[in-house]
Amino acid sequence: MQVFDNERFSSDIESGAEPIHTPGGMAQPASSTGPSADGADIASTDMNEQPSSHRPEATEASYAPDARSGTSGVPVEPEREAIRRLEGEIADLRERQLRLAAEFDNYRKRVARERVELSDRAQAAFVLRLLDVLDDMDRIVAEQGNAPVELLRQAMQMIDRKLRKELEAAGVERIDPAGSTFNPAEHEAVSTVPVSGNGQDQTVSATLQAGYRFKGQLVRPARVQVFSTQGAG
Repeated sequence: MQVFDNERFSSDIESGAEPIHTPGGMAQPASSTGPSADGADIASTDMNEQPSSHRPEATEASYAPDARSGTSGVPVEPEREAIRRLEGEIADLRERQLRLAAEFDNYRKRVARERVELSDRAQAAFVLRLLDVLDDMDRIVAEQGNAPVELLRQAMQMIDRKLRKELEAAGVERIDPAGSTFNPAEHEAVSTVPVSGNGQDQTVSATLQAGYRFKGQLVRPARVQVFSTQGAG
């Protein structure tokens, strides 16, 4: 038995196989040239070999078009669920539209109510300012039997100035076109007089009743007498 081991050892050395050093310090002969069982196992588990799931054939198969649905692998929503979803969206949009319409109607009514209230407050403020003028008139009426005529005249002039001041502050403008060219858009010719000089034709000779504008709008035309080459009329 000892002889058999020596012969095997000698044949290993003569074959030129390089010994493999193991952690225990013992040298073991390398496998002989040619494919071995371990090499076959390594070759069969080559890392360069792609898994079947990463092969082009597998990728194309997973995203291949579905012959029944005609799509490219994208999930198709069932028809009933799509109809149910669309009906729900339509109901939501209709409810939102009705809510917006109701809100706009409330907004329109609120704005109209606030506009009326604002106009009423402005008129009330204007009337309040006129009350002072009425108080002055009441005092003059109460004292007219005892006050001198000149004093009454001065009081009436004071009331007139005060009233006109309040009217101007409210946007009322007096129209007195005496001496200006007749304007049928703002003047009403009541009578005519013959021309007495050059350049007087169609000129207002006198204002019989003043006109008024309120914030630029004509509320009453001025009644006037006009010079005319046609003579008096």
